[in-house]
Parts: sequence; C-alpha cells; structure tokens
Amino acid sequence: MTIPVIDVHAHILTEEMMARMRREAPDIGPTLSEVDAEGGVLRVGDIVQRPFPRGGWDLDRRLADLDIAGFDLQVLSNCPQTFLYEREAALTAALCQIQNEAIAELVRHPSGRFLGIATLPMQDPARAADELRRAVTKLGLKGAQIGSHIEGRNLDDPALEPIWATAEELGAFILIHPQKTAAGERTKEFYLKNLIGNPLETTIAAASLVFGGVLERYPDLRVCLVHGGGFLPFQTGRMIHGWKERPECRRFIKESPEASIRRLYFDTLTHFGPALRYLTDTFGADHVLLGSDYPFDMGTLEGARQVRAAGLASGDEAAILGGTAGGWFGLNTTSRETVSA
Repeated sequence: MTIPVIDVHAHILTEEMMARMRREAPDIGPTLSEVDAEGGVLRVGDIVQRPFPRGGWDLDRRLADLDIAGFDLQVLSNCPQTFLYEREAALTAALCQIQNEAIAELVRHPSGRFLGIATLPMQDPARAADELRRAVTKLGLKGAQIGSHIEGRNLDDPALEPIWATAEELGAFILIHPQKTAAGERTKEFYLKNLIGNPLETTIAAASLVFGGVLERYPDLRVCLVHGGGFLPFQTGRMIHGWKERPECRRFIKESPEASIRRLYFDTLTHFGPALRYLTDTFGADHVLLGSDYPFDMGTLEGARQVRAAGLASGDEAAILGGTAGGWFGLNTTSRETVSA
C-alpha cells in the first residue's frame, strides 16, 4: 500500500478555538478582523498577525489546499502567536488545554486527514510535562510544538529537564518553532524578522540543545527543527571546530556536537532545491520530514512536488514524504484511499 504524504509542520486556530480562548481569557483571547475571501488580521493580546490566511481557520479551505498540495495527512499544531509563555502559567496552561482538546477533536474530523500535536505551558516545566503526558496518553496527540525559547531562557535551561524526560519516555514528536526572534531592532526592515530572524531563532534553540547536552542525555528524543533547521545544518563544521578548540563548548558534552546534531530532524522548508539536497546528503533522508508551514506566507504548498523534483532515490523520497513520520505515528501502511474513505 502507498505510504501517505504527511505534512508535519502546519498551524491551526479555528474560530471555535478562538471563541473558547476568549471565554477563558477575554483580554488576550484571539480575534479576527478585516476578514475577506483570502484571510484576515489575527490579534492575540498585543500580537498582530497580518495577514492571517483563511486556511488558518477555515477547514474547507484547508482541505482544498491539502488536495492542491497532494498531502494525505497534516499534523496540526497551534499558531506560534498562542504560545503565551510570558503570561501567568495557570492561564497559559488553561489556554493550552483548550487548544489541545480542540486539535484532538479535529483529529477525529470525518475527512480523516489530520493528526495533531500539543502546545505546552513551557514557563512551568512541571505543568508542561503533565500536559504533554495528558495530550499523548489521553487525547491521542503525537507530541508537542514548543517555542525556540521561553522568554529568553534557552532550551538547555536545567528547569526544562522534566519535559525532555517525559518526551523521550513517551516517544513524543517535538517540533521546535521560532518565536519572538532575536535581533529584533536590526531586522525590522525588509521582513528580515522572518527571513533571518526565524532561522536564527531555530539555530540558537538547536545549538542550545546540542551544547547544553540535552540531546546527549536524551538520545532518543525526536526533535524536528522547522525551516530546514535554520542555519545550523550549514554551520555544522563550525560547531565541530569550536568544540575542538574552545573549552566552553565542551563544558556539557563529552562527544563531538556532530553526534547530537545528527540526532535532530529537519523539515523540508528551505525553498531551495540545493539546500534540500544538502540536508538529505549530509544528514540522511530519514532525518528530513515534509513541512509546509501552512497557512503562513513563508510556507508553501509545493513541498511534496519539490521533494519529487530533487532527484532523490525512491527510498529517500518515500522516507521524506511520509515514511519516517508514518512509522513514528503508526501510519506507514495507510494509503490515501484508506485515509479518505
């Protein structure tokens, strides 16, 4: 049977989810305005997302776009605007629960086209670990999406150990997504906050996991970096050289950072064929997963076609398009015909 094409990087915030969140937190609950056929403006507290494409909340548009893209399944995650790590932990936890339960409901949508991962109150690691366990064992979600930092604390912060231990124990899929990017003042122009800021955030997050020893302590973590891994994959040699030359790079890891970098996974969202080939050639196709960043403007519906156009061996192509993710999620023998029935 055909392995399903699985998009592992896609965000959702339906109108029902927004309404539930507004009831819980009227001052920061998401709102839509200036809505037209293509999208609107999303506000979450002080955060404004313009545009917020219609597929972000409209399931009919999303399903039509899945068909256009040739995606059989899509892993739904929260919109990064709703991480809300700066808020009081109990409130963020309540809003996470609302989103996670709503995503779990969408997984049961009659189309059969959705999987889901949770969002967590990362500013309270104990709560976050508990919510991850609930999401996986009670709600049937496959893991969690987390931000690239927690209000300036990098992901190797010792307080986060319960989250990593729980994620490894559960075999949870962890998607790391940039938020509140560094160098904000210097990236205001030319959309650099996204073009450079987002990959920079991913790079800092990944390097913290590597040099902080998180991936050495938890070698079975399934951590995926969006946007092709940011700049990290292309600076692996620099990381290795720094570890050899500088004692501070060896403070928490015994082996070369290359070993930990090779434990990471990367999505395909590079918008550049040679970069995609570099990822597969350097880290192996089994460490590259199809990701679209749907519905945002820096995403693409062309990901599956780009993978097929990359000239990869058939087995490598199949691994990227859904074989690896499908194996994790227990779906690697499910065909599109079965999914859509």
